[in-house]
Amino acid sequence: MSITKKTTRDIDPRGKRVFVRVDFNVPLDGERITDDTRIRAALPTLQDLLERGAALIISSHLGRPKGQPKPEFSLKPVAKRLQELLGRPVRMLDDCIGPEVEAAARAMQPGDVLLLENLRFHPEEEKGDEEFAKRLAALADLYVNDAFGAAHRAHASTAVMAKFLPAVAGLLVEKEVEMLTRVLEGGERPVVAILGGVKAKIGVIENLLPKVDTLIIGGGMAYTFLKAQGKEIGKSVLDEENLELAGRILARTAESGPRLLLPTDVVVTTELREDAPRKVVSVDAIPPDWMGADIGPETRARFAEEIKGAKTVVWNGPMGVFEIPPLAEGTRAIAQAVADSAAFSVVGGGDSAAAIEQMGFADRVSHVCTGGGASLEFLEGKELPGIAALDDR
Repeated sequence: MSITKKTTRDIDPRGKRVFVRVDFNVPLDGERITDDTRIRAALPTLQDLLERGAALIISSHLGRPKGQPKPEFSLKPVAKRLQELLGRPVRMLDDCIGPEVEAAARAMQPGDVLLLENLRFHPEEEKGDEEFAKRLAALADLYVNDAFGAAHRAHASTAVMAKFLPAVAGLLVEKEVEMLTRVLEGGERPVVAILGGVKAKIGVIENLLPKVDTLIIGGGMAYTFLKAQGKEIGKSVLDEENLELAGRILARTAESGPRLLLPTDVVVTTELREDAPRKVVSVDAIPPDWMGADIGPETRARFAEEIKGAKTVVWNGPMGVFEIPPLAEGTRAIAQAVADSAAFSVVGGGDSAAAIEQMGFADRVSHVCTGGGASLEFLEGKELPGIAALDDR
């Protein structure tokens, strides 16, 4: 499944200043990066451009500084880690626009690497401001978007800059699009989709229904469907505004497929704390003042058996509150089943990506997406502004 947009394979970057928008929105503990997956994911694009004689101006956002320079959201720790991974000097600038940045960009030679300071230190970035995008574009000769995790945002550096420079996708964006497209359009059957997390992903479900053979629903969103079946869900999370739609989806799948699997037993607790009491109950026997917080052992076995028979698997969203160790067993069981499966498997970004990394199964699936929100919108069939803006092949 090839991307319909131009990529770095379609350009000659020799002797050019290439502005590369990446997603280095990494988790930090003070100045220590606790997970450098997103930095590593961008390396193939950066190394390829450098080997072909480019000078790189790299930019990213980090966290939510709300349009203000805040030291705790500085990309300085990222510059240090990027320098180690690239094995060459990375010059960190104190801003992303302004005379100092312009002078540094003008003086660049092939092989040089600049990292701009956090784009979101300027409110114009998230507003998609055209003048701000123009100032960023003026630094370079070519624009590459390799920030899949931010491709669903119509921000200045992710979508608007493409108006002012030849604009292509990086190798990571190309790979993400190809993997997700393969699931949606060319997945070998049977195709199994597993959805979890809190909010009922109605748009994703409606887009997936004609494309999958089995839809597995776990996590917090399962309780909205159980409630739509008329079950008592106690204090479990409920997506009230999508309750009626959940009922319609249940009716539709009962009539014409695909198979829709919901939990048959769940782990309930009185509160979301490691030391709180918990027990396994049938979904028909959730106590009124308890809440569902994970799928139960019978459900784990049923879901794993379904995954075992799949040829294509897509998974987005955990099965429970996996951040609390006693409530991580359902998510672990799904991660294990996807890893053990011989199927082509794609794990959406966000919490399911974090879970599969944390549990040590990431290298046993075909692809782990780097963007949670972006992969969800892609699975929903929405056009991602950061990709739509790029030059067509």
